[in-house]
Amino acid sequence: MKTEMTMIGEEAYRAAKEILDVAQLAPHQIFVVGCSTSEVSGAGIGTFSSPEMAEVVFGGIYQATQEAGVYLAAQCCEHLNRVLIVEKELAAMYGLETVNVVPQPKAGGSFATAAYKAFEQPVAVEHIKAHAGMDIGDTLIGMHLRDVAVPVRIRTDRIGDAHVVCARTRAKFIGGNRAVYDETLE
Repeated sequence: MKTEMTMIGEEAYRAAKEILDVAQLAPHQIFVVGCSTSEVSGAGIGTFSSPEMAEVVFGGIYQATQEAGVYLAAQCCEHLNRVLIVEKELAAMYGLETVNVVPQPKAGGSFATAAYKAFEQPVAVEHIKAHAGMDIGDTLIGMHLRDVAVPVRIRTDRIGDAHVVCARTRAKFIGGNRAVYDETLE
């Protein structure tokens, strides 16, 4: 019989895989995730931070991003102004300015803390424009997506007890009703 933690890890992997399959990100594009382990555990957001739960959820999502060849950006909570934990390589590739902070379960959140521990060279950045994202427990990741976010419904709409919302992004359509658009443009 599977444990609850094992099932939650599988849900996290399955949800990430679903959105990544739909979004069809190119290698090295960015997938942002905000996660409330309190919500995953069935408690109110910010009331029951769980490093153990975060490691399980992060592990499932990280596996899916590694398989897809995309970068994972882990959103911190509002106590760190929703900065993001990313690999140093991503920050360099996208020209992102780093800031100095190390997330903790009660200041940054357990999910971001798990990312900081798991990444090879973790750094924090204030701003990012991700190509797709997943919000676990209504953590509000929209500020970290490119300008035109397109909601994506996936079959795995919960991880544990947390509500899951996903989005991909697309290029802006400019020019009005006489304009012609390249539908293949990301």
